[in-house]
Amino acid sequence: MSTQTHHKSQSPRTNGSTSDRQLPADELLVGSDSQQPPVLSVVMPTLNEEAGITECIDRIKTAIEELQLPTEIIVSDSSTDRTPEIAREMGATVVHPDQKGYGYAYRFAFEQTRGEYIVMGDADTTYDFEQIPRLLEALRDQDGDMVMGSRLDGEIKPGAMPALHQYLGNPALTAFLNLFYDAGVSDSHSGFRIFTREAYERMDLQTDGMEFASEMIMDAGARDLEIVEVPIVYHEREGEANLESFRDGWRHVRFMLLNAPGYLFSAPGIGLGIFGFVVMGIAYTGVSLGGITLGTHSMIAGSLLTIVGYQIFTLGLFSTVGSDPIRRVDDPVTNVLEGRLTLERGALLGTGLLVGGGLYAASLVATWVGTGFAALPFTLASLVAFTAIVLGLQTIFYAFFLSEIADARPS
Repeated sequence: MSTQTHHKSQSPRTNGSTSDRQLPADELLVGSDSQQPPVLSVVMPTLNEEAGITECIDRIKTAIEELQLPTEIIVSDSSTDRTPEIAREMGATVVHPDQKGYGYAYRFAFEQTRGEYIVMGDADTTYDFEQIPRLLEALRDQDGDMVMGSRLDGEIKPGAMPALHQYLGNPALTAFLNLFYDAGVSDSHSGFRIFTREAYERMDLQTDGMEFASEMIMDAGARDLEIVEVPIVYHEREGEANLESFRDGWRHVRFMLLNAPGYLFSAPGIGLGIFGFVVMGIAYTGVSLGGITLGTHSMIAGSLLTIVGYQIFTLGLFSTVGSDPIRRVDDPVTNVLEGRLTLERGALLGTGLLVGGGLYAASLVATWVGTGFAALPFTLASLVAFTAIVLGLQTIFYAFFLSEIADARPS
């Protein structure tokens, strides 16, 4: 998926009135019971946004007049103040989600939109909805599927964003998302976005909480949707903030990690396993590295790293087979195993490791018995054998478990 940054300020093309007369916004507003389909749907989730809802809708109306497009404004409301009453008085359609959550409020409202283009943004005056024409222009002119308003590439007004979010939280979460999902965006958690209905229908959005903002970019990236960015001005909010920095930040990170098992499990597992195996090989052969020779303790450490790496790697394999992550594991090792590893092959491989290590262990037992149960000297070969036994047993049981979760997965 590629992204582009848009800097133009030309007037957008319009699909509105066929007359030369400029219609006022109220005549362009389309209600839920109207037979005229809207071209544009603007969705705002609200939770006690009485202080900012009027300004937001006024700014949306300014954008509507500029665009001259039939537009519906949908407020997805969970308030206990006068927010829904104010929104209705100003011509918006108010819906009430039957479950809690920022993401669910959006998903509930999206299902009721009718427009060709869908705009999303918070109703707290932080986003300037008068900039909707710029976002729509970028969407059309650059053949995008989604346009995001970038606060970090634009301007953040004093007091609009805590320093922790501006200089640490948002850049760090954006870097995570770009690394794991190749998003290529500068501000992944900007909530001011416009996308086509086709793009929305291609995405499979499921989250209910604040991680919804991440899920949308992750899912768009996984489906190779084109994301364009437009620098915007981010304003100070009206009313009380509903964001809990650390809890909501962790929800984003957790969601990204759980949906990228290749980064969470497979890559660390392969890395640890290879490193441990190399350490074991160097210690066993006695090769000197810069005058340093690895001994018994290094051999033990290598064995443990090999076993742990193998365990972590198999968790990635289980996650890929047993779940449906947004970013599936795509390393060559997992691809080969997922395509070719059957219960029988896994059990056969595990049995081979177990028998190989077991034969050497049996010879040690025979020697021990033959010496009258005297203490035997520790050898590096015995550690190799015991490592093979552990890996063999794990492989046998992992093969059965993998087959079980594969059979249980819906086809």
